[in-house]
Amino acid sequence: MAKVSFYLFEKSPERQVDSACRLCRKILRKSEKIWLYCPDLELQQQLDEYLWCFDPSSFLAHGIEQIHAPICISADLPTSNEWIVFNFNNQALEQLPQFSHIIEIIENDENAKQIGREKFKTYRRLGITPQTFKL
Repeated sequence: MAKVSFYLFEKSPERQVDSACRLCRKILRKSEKIWLYCPDLELQQQLDEYLWCFDPSSFLAHGIEQIHAPICISADLPTSNEWIVFNFNNQALEQLPQFSHIIEIIENDENAKQIGREKFKTYRRLGITPQTFKL
């Protein structure tokens, strides 16, 4: 069964893309593979551009639809459970056995918080108790 982690920005104005890049850098140090599930093409481009330049001292290897890259940005879900999946979709991922770890990043604005609450309820209904990190 998948582990689900919510990162809630309660006071910080930090954007989802910024926090995703910082988390990716941390996870890659453990040699984990990261899948950025992102059906929104504009957001895919933002993630792609930001992963190139957000840390001037290191490059985070990635690619759009490049499944052999350490970080894959894709409009589709991965077909194997070797990935840590960041969910940039507005719905919870209900294919829980397919993933080892799902990460949800919730920005500090009312619309994002409402989407986050609905995702949280869905995971609970599916028998998962998400871990929450307040930032």
